[in-house]
Amino acid sequence: MSNVTVIGAQWGDEGKGKIVDWLASRADVVVRFQGGHNAGHTLVVGEQVYKLSLLPSGLVRGKLGIIGNGVVVDPQALLAEIARVVAQGLPVSPDTLKIAENVPLILPVHGALDRAREAARGDRKIGTTGRGIGPAYEDKVARRAIRLCDLAEPETLDWKLDELLLHHNTLLAGHGAETFEKADLLAFLNDIAPKVLPYMAPVADLLEAERKGGSKILFEGAQAVMLDVDHGTYPFVTSSNTVASNAGTGSGMGPAAAGFVLGIAKAYTTRVGEGPFPSELFDETGRVLGERGHEFGTVTGRPRRCGWFDAVLVRHAVQVAGVNGLALTKLDVLDGLDEIRVCVGYDLDGETIRRFPAGPAAQSRVKPVYETLEGWKESTRGARSWAELPAQAIKYVRRIEELVEAPVTLLSTSPERDDTILVRDPFDS
Repeated sequence: MSNVTVIGAQWGDEGKGKIVDWLASRADVVVRFQGGHNAGHTLVVGEQVYKLSLLPSGLVRGKLGIIGNGVVVDPQALLAEIARVVAQGLPVSPDTLKIAENVPLILPVHGALDRAREAARGDRKIGTTGRGIGPAYEDKVARRAIRLCDLAEPETLDWKLDELLLHHNTLLAGHGAETFEKADLLAFLNDIAPKVLPYMAPVADLLEAERKGGSKILFEGAQAVMLDVDHGTYPFVTSSNTVASNAGTGSGMGPAAAGFVLGIAKAYTTRVGEGPFPSELFDETGRVLGERGHEFGTVTGRPRRCGWFDAVLVRHAVQVAGVNGLALTKLDVLDGLDEIRVCVGYDLDGETIRRFPAGPAAQSRVKPVYETLEGWKESTRGARSWAELPAQAIKYVRRIEELVEAPVTLLSTSPERDDTILVRDPFDS
C-alpha cells in the first residue's frame, strides 16, 4: 500500500505542516483523521502563509481534502477558516473538500463547559485551548453527540438537543456558568446547516473507491504522540488518539490504512501549555532556541517551552505509534552552539530509567540524564543534501537515529518547502 501517515513524535508543533505540504504534492488525497481546531499547521508557499486548523493541508496543493469521522468539527470555525483561505486565493468547495457524515460537531455549549472546567481547576489546569474539543469527544463516547448527518434530520436534532442540554446545563450550573436554551442552539444549528451540509459525504465509501483505484492517500495527524489520550503525559494530553493506528478508525478504513508511518520531531524539544517536560531549559540556551525557532503556538499564540532533544520520549513515540521513519525538523536552529545535549534517560529517585513513567507524580519528578555532543559553527540553513551539512551535524543526526531506534527519512533545514534533504520517499516504501 502506498499510503503515508504523518504524526507528531513529541508534544506537537514539530513542523508537520511543511512536511505534510511537501508530501501532499506526491499524494492524491489528504485526510485529517483526529483532533479539532485546537491544533494548527503553518504552510509557507512562496510569499503566501496559510494557517490551517481543520482543513487538510493537501487543499493548498489542489488535492482532494477529507475530514474523517475521528475529527470533531466546530462548524463556525470551519466556515471561518474556509472564508479566510478563500480570501487568500485558495479555492475550497464541496468538490475539493469532503466531510464525513458521522463526524461529531462542537457546539457553543462545549466551549463554555471547557472554559468553566479549566477555570475551576485553578493551579491544576491542563492548559486546554478552551475550544470545546474535550467535551465534544466526551459526548461522542457517551452517545449524545450531535453529528453532521443530524443537521439533515430535524426530528433527530430535536430530541438529541434535549439529552445534550440536560447533561451540559447541569454541569454548567454546577460551575456557576451561564446555561443554554434549546431554542437558541436549535436556531444556531438550523442557520448553519445549509452552509456545511453541502460538504457532507460518505467518506468511508469514497476512500474505499480511492484505495481500489490505486490512489496515494496521505493521513494528516494533529497534535502528537506525547499528547495521545492513552500514551501521552496524561492528564496533560488531548482528548483523542493521535497515534497512527487511529488513521483507519478515524477515516472509516481498515487497520492497514496507515501505510508508512512518518513521525515528525524537532532537532530539539518544545511544548505548549501545562504538563511535565524533563529536558526543559530555563536558561539563555532555552531563550535562544525559542527566538531562533520562532516558537509560538500556531493556534494559541502562546510561547512554547523549549529544551534539548529528548530521545526517551521520541523512542516511546516510535514504539507505540509504529513509526517507520523520522522527519527531523529545524536542525538549523542548533547552528552555532558550542555543545548540544541529548536526553538519553531519566533519574527517578536515584535510579536511571530509559522509559517514560505513566504516573503524573513520577513524571514530575524525573530529571534528565544527558549525553553531550559537539556542536557546529557552520550554517545548515537551507541545506538540501548531506554534502552541504557540517560533519558534526551529521553525527548529531546519526546519534539520534541510534537513540530513538528509527531512521531519519527526511531532514528539514528551514521553513521553506524545498529546503529538505530526502533520504527515503515514504510513498515509495
